[in-house]
Amino acid sequence: MSKFDLDLKGIRDKRVIAAMERVPRHLFVPEPYMPQAYEDHPLPIGYGQTISQPYIVAAMTELLQPEPADKILEVGAGSGYQAAILAELVARVYTIEIIPALAQQARERLARLGYTNVEVIEGDGYLGYPDQAPYDGIIVTCAPDHIPPPLVEQLADGARLVIPVGPAGYHQDLWVVERRGTEVRSRKVMGVAFVPLVRRHSPQVAYEDEEEEVF
Repeated sequence: MSKFDLDLKGIRDKRVIAAMERVPRHLFVPEPYMPQAYEDHPLPIGYGQTISQPYIVAAMTELLQPEPADKILEVGAGSGYQAAILAELVARVYTIEIIPALAQQARERLARLGYTNVEVIEGDGYLGYPDQAPYDGIIVTCAPDHIPPPLVEQLADGARLVIPVGPAGYHQDLWVVERRGTEVRSRKVMGVAFVPLVRRHSPQVAYEDEEEEVF
């Protein structure tokens, strides 16, 4: 029996659906929320962050159009779930997380589950990860109020950036940005709701003093 009815929600990429079936989502959520792990809604993972609902993960992954030889950058590692989905589909994943505890948890969890093609970097995702650029795709799982220029600059020719954009607590839109040579095209796909992208200088960065359950 399928964990998710993604095909009924409009997801058509069979590789994406298969990846969603293989990754044990319940191991990426805190224990109290495990019974809800395969329900189609986001769940809290601590530090004011969430794991996105399965449909949104699948939809954003499908929009990225990942290929087996690709090198992908993710901004907002969170629990590591989206990185695990990507790791099932591409050759290499780099994922950035600004909250140290979440970065360490994601790193340990992904290693424990055998994902050797993922590297978790602690840092400011707005700046991307130029050390490994350009990327065949970039996916952002938190919302800035504008499209970060460094991420566009780190796209390879023909690559896509899938990103939610909008102010925290208000309507946000999911955008697909595609680079073709010197030309950059963008289009809105749908309305979404994500936690905001946190910067190093942001007043939201109060996580060092928080005590959260490690899962």
